[in-house]
Amino acid sequence: MPIEIKELHIRITVNAPEGGATGAGTTAGAATPAPAGGGVGDKEAIVADCVEQVLSILHEKLER
Repeated sequence: MPIEIKELHIRITVNAPEGGATGAGTTAGAATPAPAGGGVGDKEAIVADCVEQVLSILHEKLER
């Protein structure tokens, strides 16, 4: 009998404290941590990286 997932919750932490606390949604080596400043440039860099990854995934799906 197949299982149908109707709802999925994903929680991540960006700029985790340096105390070594890791959340359940973090992946080792997924991305380099942002500097502690958290300025506008950091946010723009994160958004640009996310957009690039999404476009890459969409491009790969279209090639199939």
